[in-house]
Amino acid sequence: MSEQLADLTVGLIGAGNIAHVHVSAWKALGARVLVHSEAGAAELAEQYGLEVAPSLDSVLQQVEFVDVVTPSPTHKEIALAAIKASRNVICEKPLTLTAADSHEVIAAAAAAGVKVYPAHVVRFFPAYSAAYDAVRAGRIGEVAVARFFRQASSPAGAGWYRDVARSGGVIMDLMVHDLDQARWLCGEVTSVYAVQNPPTVDGISPVNVAAHVTLTHDTGAISHCRATWGATGTKFQSGFHVAGASGVLKYSSETDTGYAEELQDGAIGGDLLIPASTLGESPYLTQLRELALGLRGGPEPRVLASDGATAVYLAEAARSSMETGRTIDMTTFDPSGAVA
Repeated sequence: MSEQLADLTVGLIGAGNIAHVHVSAWKALGARVLVHSEAGAAELAEQYGLEVAPSLDSVLQQVEFVDVVTPSPTHKEIALAAIKASRNVICEKPLTLTAADSHEVIAAAAAAGVKVYPAHVVRFFPAYSAAYDAVRAGRIGEVAVARFFRQASSPAGAGWYRDVARSGGVIMDLMVHDLDQARWLCGEVTSVYAVQNPPTVDGISPVNVAAHVTLTHDTGAISHCRATWGATGTKFQSGFHVAGASGVLKYSSETDTGYAEELQDGAIGGDLLIPASTLGESPYLTQLRELALGLRGGPEPRVLASDGATAVYLAEAARSSMETGRTIDMTTFDPSGAVA
Protein backbone atom coordinates (compact mmCIF):
# COMPACT_ATOMS: atom_id res chain seq x y z
CA MET A 1 0.00 0.00 0.00
CA SER A 2 1.27 3.46 -0.88
CA GLU A 3 2.09 5.69 2.08
CA GLN A 4 0.21 8.41 0.22
CA LEU A 5 -2.97 6.37 0.63
CA ALA A 6 -2.61 5.56 4.34
CA ASP A 7 -5.68 6.03 6.56
CA LEU A 8 -8.03 6.22 3.59
CA THR A 9 -11.77 6.26 4.31
CA VAL A 10 -14.02 5.81 1.28
CA GLY A 11 -17.78 6.05 0.98
CA LEU A 12 -19.09 3.46 -1.48
CA ILE A 13 -22.52 4.43 -2.76
CA GLY A 14 -24.24 1.43 -4.34
CA ALA A 15 -23.99 -2.34 -3.91
CA GLY A 16 -24.62 -3.82 -7.38
CA ASN A 17 -22.42 -5.81 -9.76
CA ILE A 18 -19.61 -3.29 -10.18
CA ALA A 19 -19.45 -2.63 -6.42
CA HIS A 20 -17.71 -5.98 -5.89
CA VAL A 21 -14.66 -5.16 -8.00
CA HIS A 22 -14.45 -1.66 -6.51
CA VAL A 23 -14.60 -3.06 -2.97
CA SER A 24 -11.88 -5.59 -3.75
CA ALA A 25 -9.66 -2.77 -4.96
CA TRP A 26 -10.30 -0.55 -1.95
CA LYS A 27 -9.59 -3.45 0.41
CA ALA A 28 -6.33 -4.15 -1.45
CA LEU A 29 -5.39 -0.50 -0.87
CA GLY A 30 -6.08 -0.85 2.84
CA ALA A 31 -9.00 1.55 2.84
CA ARG A 32 -11.78 1.72 5.38
CA VAL A 33 -15.00 1.44 3.37
CA LEU A 34 -18.45 2.64 4.40
CA VAL A 35 -21.22 1.44 2.11
CA HIS A 36 -24.66 2.95 1.59
CA SER A 37 -27.22 1.61 -0.86
CA GLU A 38 -30.99 1.34 -1.21
CA ALA A 39 -30.51 -2.43 -1.49
CA GLY A 40 -27.74 -4.93 -0.88
CA ALA A 41 -25.54 -2.90 1.48
CA ALA A 42 -25.79 -5.33 4.40
CA GLU A 43 -24.94 -8.33 2.21
CA LEU A 44 -21.99 -6.55 0.60
CA ALA A 45 -20.71 -5.40 3.99
CA GLU A 46 -20.95 -8.91 5.42
CA GLN A 47 -19.14 -10.42 2.46
CA TYR A 48 -16.21 -7.99 2.52
CA GLY A 49 -16.10 -6.73 6.10
CA LEU A 50 -17.38 -3.21 5.42
CA GLU A 51 -19.32 -0.76 7.55
CA VAL A 52 -22.93 0.03 6.62
CA ALA A 53 -24.04 3.67 6.69
CA PRO A 54 -27.77 4.35 7.13
CA SER A 55 -27.88 7.40 4.87
CA LEU A 56 -25.92 9.33 2.27
CA ASP A 57 -25.53 12.20 4.72
CA SER A 58 -23.96 9.90 7.31
CA VAL A 59 -21.48 8.70 4.70
CA LEU A 60 -20.56 12.24 3.70
CA GLN A 61 -19.90 13.18 7.33
CA GLN A 62 -17.33 10.41 7.76
CA VAL A 63 -15.46 9.91 4.50
CA GLU A 64 -12.73 11.63 2.52
CA PHE A 65 -14.45 11.01 -0.79
CA VAL A 66 -17.22 8.94 -2.34
CA ASP A 67 -17.10 6.23 -5.00
CA VAL A 68 -20.43 6.23 -6.84
CA VAL A 69 -21.40 2.83 -8.26
CA THR A 70 -25.16 3.28 -8.42
CA PRO A 71 -27.40 3.04 -11.54
CA SER A 72 -26.63 5.72 -14.13
CA PRO A 73 -29.69 7.96 -13.61
CA THR A 74 -28.66 8.61 -9.98
CA HIS A 75 -25.06 9.69 -10.67
CA LYS A 76 -25.75 13.41 -10.99
CA GLU A 77 -27.81 13.72 -7.81
CA ILE A 78 -25.33 11.81 -5.67
CA ALA A 79 -22.30 13.61 -7.11
CA LEU A 80 -23.88 17.01 -6.47
CA ALA A 81 -24.76 16.00 -2.89
CA ALA A 82 -21.15 14.97 -2.27
CA ILE A 83 -19.81 18.15 -3.83
CA LYS A 84 -22.17 20.25 -1.68
CA ALA A 85 -20.61 18.51 1.34
CA SER A 86 -17.14 19.42 0.00
CA ARG A 87 -16.27 15.82 -0.78
CA ASN A 88 -14.28 14.63 -3.80
CA VAL A 89 -16.04 12.19 -6.12
CA ILE A 90 -15.12 9.10 -8.12
CA CYS A 91 -18.05 8.13 -10.32
CA GLU A 92 -18.67 5.09 -12.49
CA LYS A 93 -19.32 5.71 -16.18
CA PRO A 94 -21.27 7.38 -17.59
CA LEU A 95 -20.52 10.43 -15.46
CA THR A 96 -24.13 11.54 -16.03
CA LEU A 97 -26.68 10.80 -18.74
CA THR A 98 -26.27 14.13 -20.55
CA ALA A 99 -23.30 16.33 -21.34
CA ALA A 100 -25.16 19.30 -19.88
CA ASP A 101 -25.51 17.47 -16.55
CA SER A 102 -21.84 16.46 -16.65
CA HIS A 103 -20.82 20.08 -17.10
CA GLU A 104 -23.13 21.10 -14.26
CA VAL A 105 -21.36 18.61 -11.98
CA ILE A 106 -17.93 19.78 -13.15
CA ALA A 107 -18.83 23.44 -12.56
CA ALA A 108 -20.18 22.67 -9.09
CA ALA A 109 -16.98 20.80 -8.21
CA ALA A 110 -14.82 23.67 -9.44
CA ALA A 111 -16.85 26.16 -7.39
CA ALA A 112 -16.55 23.95 -4.28
CA GLY A 113 -12.84 23.33 -4.76
CA VAL A 114 -13.22 19.56 -5.06
CA LYS A 115 -12.44 17.07 -7.81
CA VAL A 116 -14.55 14.64 -9.82
CA TYR A 117 -12.99 11.70 -11.64
CA PRO A 118 -14.99 9.37 -13.92
CA ALA A 119 -14.17 5.67 -13.65
CA HIS A 120 -13.44 4.90 -17.31
CA VAL A 121 -11.64 1.71 -16.41
CA VAL A 122 -10.81 0.65 -19.98
CA ARG A 123 -8.02 3.25 -20.02
CA PHE A 124 -6.41 1.11 -17.31
CA PHE A 125 -6.69 -2.27 -19.05
CA PRO A 126 -3.14 -3.29 -20.08
CA ALA A 127 -3.81 -3.80 -23.81
CA TYR A 128 -5.59 -0.46 -24.21
CA SER A 129 -2.99 1.41 -22.17
CA ALA A 130 -0.22 -0.20 -24.23
CA ALA A 131 -1.97 0.81 -27.47
CA TYR A 132 -2.21 4.40 -26.28
CA ASP A 133 1.49 4.45 -25.38
CA ALA A 134 2.43 2.93 -28.75
CA VAL A 135 0.36 5.46 -30.70
CA ARG A 136 1.82 8.36 -28.72
CA ALA A 137 5.34 7.02 -29.29
CA GLY A 138 4.70 6.96 -33.05
CA ARG A 139 5.25 3.22 -33.33
CA ILE A 140 2.57 2.74 -36.01
CA GLY A 141 2.76 6.21 -37.56
CA GLU A 142 -0.30 8.42 -37.86
CA VAL A 143 -3.51 6.49 -37.12
CA ALA A 144 -5.69 6.06 -40.22
CA VAL A 145 -8.44 3.62 -39.27
CA ALA A 146 -9.40 2.16 -35.88
CA ARG A 147 -12.05 -0.38 -34.93
CA PHE A 148 -13.31 -1.13 -31.44
CA PHE A 149 -15.82 -3.76 -30.33
CA ARG A 150 -17.48 -4.70 -27.05
CA GLN A 151 -20.18 -7.24 -26.30
CA ALA A 152 -21.85 -8.45 -23.14
CA SER A 153 -24.76 -10.49 -21.94
CA SER A 154 -27.76 -8.19 -22.22
CA PRO A 155 -28.77 -6.45 -19.00
CA ALA A 156 -31.78 -5.05 -20.86
CA GLY A 157 -34.23 -7.38 -19.18
CA ALA A 158 -33.08 -6.18 -15.77
CA GLY A 159 -35.19 -3.19 -14.92
CA TRP A 160 -33.82 0.26 -15.68
CA TYR A 161 -31.42 -0.78 -18.47
CA ARG A 162 -34.22 -1.19 -21.02
CA ASP A 163 -35.53 2.33 -20.32
CA VAL A 164 -33.27 4.39 -22.57
CA ALA A 165 -34.17 7.58 -20.69
CA ARG A 166 -32.60 6.00 -17.60
CA SER A 167 -29.69 4.03 -19.10
CA GLY A 168 -28.90 5.77 -22.38
CA GLY A 169 -29.23 2.38 -24.08
CA VAL A 170 -26.40 0.21 -25.36
CA ILE A 171 -24.46 3.22 -26.68
CA MET A 172 -24.36 5.19 -23.40
CA ASP A 173 -24.08 2.16 -21.15
CA LEU A 174 -21.63 -0.10 -23.03
CA MET A 175 -20.16 1.68 -26.05
CA VAL A 176 -19.28 4.77 -24.02
CA HIS A 177 -16.03 2.96 -23.13
CA ASP A 178 -15.01 2.67 -26.78
CA LEU A 179 -16.16 6.17 -27.71
CA ASP A 180 -13.70 7.31 -25.04
CA GLN A 181 -11.02 4.97 -26.43
CA ALA A 182 -11.53 6.20 -29.99
CA ARG A 183 -11.05 9.80 -28.90
CA TRP A 184 -8.09 8.86 -26.66
CA LEU A 185 -6.26 7.07 -29.47
CA CYS A 186 -7.37 8.99 -32.56
CA GLY A 187 -8.00 12.59 -31.49
CA GLU A 188 -10.98 14.90 -31.08
CA VAL A 189 -14.14 13.90 -32.94
CA THR A 190 -15.52 16.08 -35.73
CA SER A 191 -18.49 13.98 -36.92
CA VAL A 192 -20.59 11.04 -35.74
CA TYR A 193 -22.84 8.62 -37.63
CA ALA A 194 -24.72 5.81 -35.88
CA VAL A 195 -27.14 2.98 -36.56
CA GLN A 196 -28.78 0.45 -34.25
CA ASN A 197 -30.50 -2.85 -34.96
CA PRO A 198 -33.19 -3.53 -33.88
CA PRO A 199 -34.22 0.08 -33.27
CA THR A 200 -35.40 1.43 -29.94
CA VAL A 201 -39.20 1.71 -29.88
CA ASP A 202 -41.08 4.13 -27.61
CA GLY A 203 -37.96 4.63 -25.51
CA ILE A 204 -37.55 0.93 -24.70
CA SER A 205 -34.38 -0.83 -25.85
CA PRO A 206 -34.60 -4.25 -27.45
CA VAL A 207 -33.27 -6.99 -25.19
CA ASN A 208 -30.69 -8.10 -27.76
CA VAL A 209 -29.31 -5.18 -29.74
CA ALA A 210 -26.23 -4.03 -31.67
CA ALA A 211 -25.12 -0.47 -32.36
CA HIS A 212 -22.50 0.74 -34.84
CA VAL A 213 -20.96 4.21 -34.66
CA THR A 214 -18.50 5.76 -37.14
CA LEU A 215 -16.43 8.72 -35.98
CA THR A 216 -14.20 11.06 -37.95
CA HIS A 217 -11.39 12.74 -36.04
CA ASP A 218 -9.56 16.03 -36.41
CA THR A 219 -6.38 14.04 -37.12
CA GLY A 220 -7.97 12.63 -40.28
CA ALA A 221 -8.46 9.22 -38.67
CA ILE A 222 -11.72 7.30 -38.96
CA SER A 223 -12.89 4.99 -36.20
CA HIS A 224 -15.71 2.50 -35.91
CA CYS A 225 -17.25 1.28 -32.65
CA ARG A 226 -19.55 -1.72 -32.29
CA ALA A 227 -21.40 -2.57 -29.09
CA THR A 228 -23.70 -5.54 -28.57
CA TRP A 229 -26.04 -6.58 -25.80
CA GLY A 230 -26.31 -10.30 -26.56
CA ALA A 231 -28.44 -13.19 -25.36
CA THR A 232 -28.25 -14.15 -21.69
CA GLY A 233 -24.97 -15.95 -21.09
CA THR A 234 -23.11 -14.19 -23.90
CA LYS A 235 -19.44 -14.11 -22.95
CA PHE A 236 -17.98 -10.65 -22.45
CA GLN A 237 -15.59 -9.80 -25.28
CA SER A 238 -13.80 -6.66 -26.36
CA GLY A 239 -10.98 -5.66 -28.63
CA PHE A 240 -9.53 -3.26 -31.16
CA HIS A 241 -7.67 -3.02 -34.47
CA VAL A 242 -5.77 0.23 -34.96
CA ALA A 243 -4.05 0.75 -38.32
CA GLY A 244 -1.45 3.46 -38.82
CA ALA A 245 0.77 4.59 -41.65
CA SER A 246 3.52 2.15 -40.67
CA GLY A 247 1.96 -0.55 -38.54
CA VAL A 248 -1.05 -2.14 -36.87
CA LEU A 249 -2.04 -2.68 -33.24
CA LYS A 250 -4.63 -5.34 -32.53
CA TYR A 251 -6.13 -7.00 -29.50
CA SER A 252 -9.02 -9.33 -28.74
CA SER A 253 -9.96 -10.58 -25.30
CA GLU A 254 -10.56 -13.97 -26.95
CA THR A 255 -6.93 -14.29 -28.06
CA ASP A 256 -4.57 -16.25 -25.82
CA THR A 257 -2.10 -13.65 -24.61
CA GLY A 258 -0.45 -15.88 -22.04
CA TYR A 259 -2.54 -14.50 -19.21
CA ALA A 260 -5.38 -16.46 -17.67
CA GLU A 261 -8.63 -14.54 -17.39
CA GLU A 262 -9.91 -15.49 -13.98
CA LEU A 263 -11.98 -12.74 -12.38
CA GLN A 264 -15.32 -14.15 -13.52
CA ASP A 265 -14.38 -17.85 -13.50
CA GLY A 266 -17.41 -19.93 -12.70
CA ALA A 267 -19.88 -17.26 -13.81
CA ILE A 268 -20.71 -18.90 -17.13
CA GLY A 269 -24.37 -19.41 -17.91
CA GLY A 270 -25.57 -16.21 -16.27
CA ASP A 271 -25.41 -12.53 -17.01
CA LEU A 272 -21.80 -11.39 -17.37
CA LEU A 273 -21.61 -7.62 -17.29
CA ILE A 274 -18.07 -7.10 -16.04
CA PRO A 275 -15.03 -8.15 -18.09
CA ALA A 276 -12.69 -10.75 -16.77
CA SER A 277 -9.35 -9.52 -15.51
CA THR A 278 -5.89 -10.69 -16.43
CA LEU A 279 -3.61 -12.68 -14.18
CA GLY A 280 -1.83 -9.41 -13.38
CA GLU A 281 -3.15 -6.59 -11.22
CA SER A 282 -6.83 -5.85 -11.63
CA PRO A 283 -7.37 -2.78 -13.85
CA TYR A 284 -9.96 -1.65 -11.30
CA LEU A 285 -7.24 -1.61 -8.64
CA THR A 286 -4.85 0.25 -10.97
CA GLN A 287 -7.60 2.75 -11.72
CA LEU A 288 -8.77 3.42 -8.16
CA ARG A 289 -5.21 3.75 -6.86
CA GLU A 290 -4.42 6.33 -9.56
CA LEU A 291 -7.66 8.24 -8.97
CA ALA A 292 -7.23 8.21 -5.18
CA LEU A 293 -3.65 9.47 -5.48
CA GLY A 294 -4.95 12.28 -7.70
CA LEU A 295 -7.54 13.18 -5.08
CA ARG A 296 -4.80 13.31 -2.45
CA GLY A 297 -2.74 15.80 -4.42
CA GLY A 298 -0.70 13.40 -6.49
CA PRO A 299 -0.33 13.49 -10.28
CA GLU A 300 -3.48 14.01 -12.29
CA PRO A 301 -4.81 10.62 -13.44
CA ARG A 302 -5.08 9.58 -17.07
CA VAL A 303 -8.83 10.29 -17.09
CA LEU A 304 -10.43 13.56 -16.00
CA ALA A 305 -13.98 14.82 -15.55
CA SER A 306 -13.78 16.54 -18.93
CA ASP A 307 -13.08 13.16 -20.56
CA GLY A 308 -16.16 11.70 -18.91
CA ALA A 309 -18.27 14.62 -20.11
CA THR A 310 -16.96 14.32 -23.67
CA ALA A 311 -17.69 10.58 -23.78
CA VAL A 312 -21.28 11.35 -22.76
CA TYR A 313 -21.44 14.09 -25.43
CA LEU A 314 -20.30 11.63 -28.11
CA ALA A 315 -22.86 9.07 -26.95
CA GLU A 316 -25.59 11.73 -27.16
CA ALA A 317 -24.47 12.61 -30.68
CA ALA A 318 -24.55 8.92 -31.65
CA ARG A 319 -28.08 8.55 -30.32
CA SER A 320 -29.13 11.70 -32.18
CA SER A 321 -27.66 10.32 -35.41
CA MET A 322 -29.38 7.00 -34.83
CA GLU A 323 -32.74 8.69 -34.30
CA THR A 324 -32.48 11.13 -37.23
CA GLY A 325 -30.51 9.06 -39.74
CA ARG A 326 -28.12 11.99 -40.20
CA THR A 327 -24.40 12.48 -39.68
CA ILE A 328 -23.85 14.76 -36.69
CA ASP A 329 -21.39 17.64 -37.09
CA MET A 330 -19.72 17.90 -33.68
CA THR A 331 -18.67 21.49 -34.34
CA THR A 332 -22.33 22.55 -34.16
CA PHE A 333 -24.04 19.73 -32.25
CA ASP A 334 -26.14 20.82 -29.29
CA PRO A 335 -27.64 17.83 -27.47
CA SER A 336 -30.52 20.01 -26.26
CA GLY A 337 -31.68 20.31 -29.85
CA ALA A 338 -31.19 24.08 -29.91
CA VAL A 339 -28.89 23.74 -32.92
CA ALA A 340 -30.23 21.95 -35.97
